[in-house]
Amino acid sequence: MTMGAAFDFTPLWQLAALGALLAGAPLLWLRLRTAGASPQAKLRALTLLTLFLTFDLVLFGAFTRLSDSGLGCPDWPGCYGSASPLGARDEIHAAQSAMPSGPVTHGKAWVEMVHRYLASGVGVLILVLCVMSWRNAKNAATNTAVKPWLASFTLLWVCLQGAFGALTVTMKLFPAIVTLHLLGGMGLLMLLAWATQGYSPKPLALGGSLRRATLALLLLSLIQVALGGWVSTNYAVLACSDFPQCQNGQWLPELDFGHGFTIWRELGVGADGGWLPFAALTAIHWTHRVGALVVFSALLLFAWRLCRHGDHQARHWAHRLLLVAAWQFLSGVSNVVLDWPLLAALAHTGGAAALLMLLTTLLARQHQAQ
Repeated sequence: MTMGAAFDFTPLWQLAALGALLAGAPLLWLRLRTAGASPQAKLRALTLLTLFLTFDLVLFGAFTRLSDSGLGCPDWPGCYGSASPLGARDEIHAAQSAMPSGPVTHGKAWVEMVHRYLASGVGVLILVLCVMSWRNAKNAATNTAVKPWLASFTLLWVCLQGAFGALTVTMKLFPAIVTLHLLGGMGLLMLLAWATQGYSPKPLALGGSLRRATLALLLLSLIQVALGGWVSTNYAVLACSDFPQCQNGQWLPELDFGHGFTIWRELGVGADGGWLPFAALTAIHWTHRVGALVVFSALLLFAWRLCRHGDHQARHWAHRLLLVAAWQFLSGVSNVVLDWPLLAALAHTGGAAALLMLLTTLLARQHQAQ
């Protein structure tokens, strides 16, 4: 597909209007819910609502990828130049007739476009959040630890996230772009999670060593999420079909890191331009497993240190992190032993998002105690 065909901005304003309409419902509900509340309380409620809907969007994005619907509409921002699959029925029917099991079907087109509609709605909510933040910053009576520049940065972030979403389609599920799009979604959740803590500060003094440990664990988790994204975007989930061994009772099967971790390449293509070897997929999956062992061990150690701290809040945080760690272990193993069921894959993505939000929130509360 040529670049001219990949980008067709004809339905852009229609999609923007639909995004505003979708955002209108939660905004109206929030307006009624927070009538008479302070500006700070309204901002906090809007941030929490946006965080919740962004989490849902991340999960729906995972569903879009896992259901092989990422190219359900092979152009951007619409579907064959239309604002919905209804206007592209003939084109979709032709593509589906030519390749019945291909990436373009009526069902996949709807999944892809619903994902874009929801993303537009979240973008509008973040725009409103940014406007409200700057408006309230001019009010001397509004006392909040959240600065309007954070909302502005979040708005810039979601715009970049939209650009990566467009590239995901137009570059035909290019693995590096798809992985960056996943990380962008996780980053958006972290920004919103940090912002929620500023409107209702709950400082948690744990000491400098635990604060540094929190940051280190967050960085380790981000690396592991990136590895998980690399596994998913390269369809390497079942490259290791055994657990705890990898293949045929082997702990260390044939691994090809050179091809597997050549970052800038097309889907299914190796470093030499040929087909991606199976040993490369195995290397990708095996590395993610090793990373999981490292992060799981670090989580256990960190939770143990929190429990030893003596503060009851610290123990509560330890329990939450252990719960997420158990969730990730069970959902990750289920992906292998149950042959990659959709529900387990979505649960694993949700657990990764929850872990990053928890660690971000914990870091924000420690930052407030400085």
